[in-house]
Amino acid sequence: MQKVSPLNRLRYWFDNLMSKGTVALIGWIALVAFTLVLSIALTSWTIQGRPIALLDKLWQALLTALVGFDSTSGQVWIERVSNLLIILINFFLVSMVTGLVVTGVQEKIYALQRGRSTVIEANHTVILGWSEQVFSIVSELVTANQNQAKSTIVVLSEKDKVEMEEEIRTHLKDSGRTRHICRQGKPTDMADLEIVSLNTAKSIIVLSPEQENPDTSVIKTLLAITNKPKRKSEPYHIVTEIKNHNNYQIAKIVGQDEVEVVLTGNLIARVIAQICRQPGLSIVYTELLNFSGDEIYFHIEPQLVGKTFGEALFAYETSTVIGLYPSGGQPKLNPPINTPIQAGDQLIVIATDDDTTRLSSQKELGILESAICTATSPANEPEQFLILGWNSWGTMLIRELDSYAGVGSVVTIVAQSDAIDATQIGFKNLEVVVKPADTTDRQVLDSSGLEKTKHVILLSYTDSFELEQADAIVLTTLLHLRDIAKQKSLSFSITSQIMDVRNQTLAQIAQVDDFIVGDQLTSLMLSQIAENKFLSPVIGDLLDSEGSELYLKPAEDYVVLGKSVNFYTLVEAARRRGEVALGYRRQTAAQDINQAYDVVINPAKSNSITFTQLDRIIVLSVG
Repeated sequence: MQKVSPLNRLRYWFDNLMSKGTVALIGWIALVAFTLVLSIALTSWTIQGRPIALLDKLWQALLTALVGFDSTSGQVWIERVSNLLIILINFFLVSMVTGLVVTGVQEKIYALQRGRSTVIEANHTVILGWSEQVFSIVSELVTANQNQAKSTIVVLSEKDKVEMEEEIRTHLKDSGRTRHICRQGKPTDMADLEIVSLNTAKSIIVLSPEQENPDTSVIKTLLAITNKPKRKSEPYHIVTEIKNHNNYQIAKIVGQDEVEVVLTGNLIARVIAQICRQPGLSIVYTELLNFSGDEIYFHIEPQLVGKTFGEALFAYETSTVIGLYPSGGQPKLNPPINTPIQAGDQLIVIATDDDTTRLSSQKELGILESAICTATSPANEPEQFLILGWNSWGTMLIRELDSYAGVGSVVTIVAQSDAIDATQIGFKNLEVVVKPADTTDRQVLDSSGLEKTKHVILLSYTDSFELEQADAIVLTTLLHLRDIAKQKSLSFSITSQIMDVRNQTLAQIAQVDDFIVGDQLTSLMLSQIAENKFLSPVIGDLLDSEGSELYLKPAEDYVVLGKSVNFYTLVEAARRRGEVALGYRRQTAAQDINQAYDVVINPAKSNSITFTQLDRIIVLSVG
């Protein structure tokens, strides 16, 4: 048998003592105290040579231990005993009250740590739920509110309050004037929703949780918000995302006119379909949708009433007019240039801030007529697309490609998936070919027809793998493609779908022509619409294949290369083609993220610039 040391035996005895409960512990404390008092009294009595009776000395020591001094000195014993009882009663009453107070304070502190106290704020933004998107959204809202004297963001989720606060502080380096308040509770619980003061909030963002069937949670939260007993009579301003397009109509029915729904799959499919044919376009979307540069605003200009949309294009030096929002009508990007501006109509403009759109005082615009070109864009030719990888949004992507591609175009799908159903759909311009295979296999890629391919799209296996593994497959495939292109001297664009924003840098290192981070783009849209609900139809129009969309077109189609022109000249050249020029992309820094890939949105129109053959003009155009 193993020998046990005296110290371990003492520790074991003490642990057993502590486990016996409060009553046993008080008894042991009383016994120890009595033993100490008796020892001290005997020692003092012995040292003093018995000048005081032993009983008196014991009594004096006991009272001194209890209250600090003997308050019964000189009294008869019956009074001494009575006073002792009063002291003991007082001792236990004070202990009980102290215990209750300490317990109450501890419970209050615990409640505060859990985040259960009611928020008393007004005109704040409420975020319901928790996911990786919360950091992008909070960051964007902080940037949007930099010119506000005071702003507040309130987050409610089932996550621990302290953990939420620490994670937000870790991801957000500078919160400026914006306060962040976290509360713990279920977004689907009506009682918990009362904690965050929805009735006084300016907007509510409902996040899609990171779980199976996230749309179910979103719809339940919408039901809880719109039907809670103490809701305000005025409509809420709710923004949310839906993953599955089959649930879109249900979310709209539940939220009615109070909710703006971003359909994630549709959004990503539309953007990939546009940027795969125009590498660099995702940077333009990012610049327009984030709050760090120039954004889309609405502006009423009484002095332009009676003038046409075409005339309004030249009215501002540092703002760009891109559309009209008629009073009582629907927003229209790039309407016909002869569309009249009527009283109450709002201009849709790109500007640095909502208060920076001012009419230009310039009389001479400096348009260089001799530099304007009149070349017309060629008709869409048949194109070869190669899609590597697959997920549930792939079919929507092909539908969108069918809207842009020329007749006779071919889409080849190579993926390790049995769920590809795109071949069952009839398309107007596309032929779809499916080849089941491993997209990370070099031999598969070598035999996938890259010699005839113009555009390669890497889709993430989000339906089959965790996000990190899905991104790893995309990056591995991307490295193979770059090596194949180098060895065989092939030229094709590569557009990648990246799921985790942290892998964005790796995609840049691998020299992807363009990429889209789905959650980041959704976060930008949710933030923009939360600040202004009327932006929802404008952004929808911008991404719709019908009407005008963003294009990166060769500069040589608009102005003479090598000749210095101001941006007014570009605006005029685009206007003659029924387009709106809103910026440009220089090829000199096309791979440099520190220069935003040299994408310039809303330049000062009087500034001069000289374009080269590889430069592109950013325009809103019908095609």
